[in-house]
Amino acid sequence: MTNTTDRDRITKHMPVFCAEGKNHGLVDHLDGDYIKLVKDDEGQHHWLPLSTVDHVDEYVHLNLNHAEVQEQWLSEDPHGHHRD
Repeated sequence: MTNTTDRDRITKHMPVFCAEGKNHGLVDHLDGDYIKLVKDDEGQHHWLPLSTVDHVDEYVHLNLNHAEVQEQWLSEDPHGHHRD
């Protein structure tokens, strides 16, 4: 799980990279224990658990490879909210 310092450093529009260095989008905002990403090219939001964060510098670095990110991110609000 990411520590409090890393969590506090995550900001809007910060790029999110997998362990292989591929960009998986930009942070929209923190949503509980998840990072909500801005909408992708198809207009879809995705959520990644904060537990997948390895570290934060000027980017959010995940502890998942490219395929694992696509397996683990959620395409529906994990809290059941229906807002954009």
